[in-house]
Amino acid sequence: MNLHEYQAKEILSNHDVCIQRGYIADNIDSALSCAKQLSKETGTSFFIIKAQVHAGGRGKGGGIKLAKNLDEVKIHANNILGMSLITPQTDNLGKIVNQILIAEDVYYPGDGEIKEMYVSILLNRSTSKNMIVYSSEGGMDIEEVADKTPDKIFKEEIDPNLGLTESQCEKIANNLNLNGQANFEMKLFITNLYKAYQQSDASLFEINPVIKSSDDKIIAVDAKVTLDENGLFRHPDFLDYRDTREENPLEVEASSFNLNYVKLDGNVGCIVNGAGLAMATMDIIKLAGGSPANFLDVGGTADANRVENAFRIILKDKNVKAILVNIFGGIVRCDRVAQGVVDAYKNIGDISIPIIVRLQGTNSEKAKEIIDQSGLKVHSVIMLDEAAKKVKEVVN
Repeated sequence: MNLHEYQAKEILSNHDVCIQRGYIADNIDSALSCAKQLSKETGTSFFIIKAQVHAGGRGKGGGIKLAKNLDEVKIHANNILGMSLITPQTDNLGKIVNQILIAEDVYYPGDGEIKEMYVSILLNRSTSKNMIVYSSEGGMDIEEVADKTPDKIFKEEIDPNLGLTESQCEKIANNLNLNGQANFEMKLFITNLYKAYQQSDASLFEINPVIKSSDDKIIAVDAKVTLDENGLFRHPDFLDYRDTREENPLEVEASSFNLNYVKLDGNVGCIVNGAGLAMATMDIIKLAGGSPANFLDVGGTADANRVENAFRIILKDKNVKAILVNIFGGIVRCDRVAQGVVDAYKNIGDISIPIIVRLQGTNSEKAKEIIDQSGLKVHSVIMLDEAAKKVKEVVN
């Protein structure tokens, strides 16, 4: 589950990670109130106005602006709120900005140099260890840094038996060329950041930039956090962080029916049980000359109602020209799925696109009987290669 910047910073702050402070606003009046309150609390005279959307590169799309006074806060808030923000990580339609973060200016002048850095924490699946990736070159595309100056990218893997050690924190601070108080502050920052990552069951923390301020504070200026949905049962309070406005409407609807659905850009809809079989089915469609329109796993307890809901969701995708139902009946009963196919036809009404059904396993013979006796125009197949040929036929 992706979080907005202000939500990510709330998690960081709760674990004593120093953040760029700010308040969230959804209209111009609240933006001005937030700026006044922020100025009173922090003494800041400049304000950073940040669009809150689930996409990086907001500044490139005009979603981050500096306001030097309250009048400019009003102007930028008015321009950003409600805009369709297009960034390198959105499609051509962009994302509608419903909220903005009014943040303090942390680039204030002082005796010391201001330095931007990059820090992220994620799981290295090849080693089954958490990994801290960091660089002295922050505030820019880290992919570009890795491509042009890979020697400036450092990695530190964490032994799960030892956890993050003091010597590793020392190494990170030294590699970032920090001295004195800034070195100490960075070690504390990394310690608390890693604690936040672990205790929140996150799959990604990305702070870009982390800055050393002019008075040697280490501050998270931006924050991208992705939570592992499998760990949300341990964090019921995190459920309030979900912003369905940022998600695909079909995926939101599917989740309400406990369907594992991800929309893709293809033309053949898939209804499958089991993630592995779903991936194999998508490969079959591709090899047959089609393109999968979705990933949809109805799960091991699929019944007629769930299958019908799966049909309804897939049929809302206007790009879908055919649907392939590929069910292996282990836990799930094939006759229940077959009844779901029949019910979908009857309850949804006229389904004009071809339906290819492959049901194998528990009660598959009974399932075939239900399909055959329904009188519906359903292409029934037994083998996977038959399914591939039929997909190719209907797509062409």
